[in-house]
Amino acid sequence: MSQTARLTVQRGAPGQAHAERYDVPFEPGQSVLDGLRWIRAHRDPSLAFRFSCINANACKECMMLLDGKVIYACTERLTDGEMRIEPLGNKALIRDLVTEIAPPDERL
Repeated sequence: MSQTARLTVQRGAPGQAHAERYDVPFEPGQSVLDGLRWIRAHRDPSLAFRFSCINANACKECMMLLDGKVIYACTERLTDGEMRIEPLGNKALIRDLVTEIAPPDERL
């Protein structure tokens, strides 16, 4: 029997946020990041989120809110049921789940 995670993802630019739902098939042990990557590959290539698992120096790029709690999408596990994913609330929103990483005075 296949399991399904229903991910409600905040989408849009600042001032234009809305929620979209996606049903994501998964096997136990898969991460929230796996689910987001599945959505981008199979349902909506425009979904924006950050991750950099190939470069440990850039870790923490996949931080976001899951049901109101700050998580790393790469380590938090998908569950069979509803999950709400939003961008970090204490960072400036760029689009979808992407927020500014560095303050303006630290950017090149």
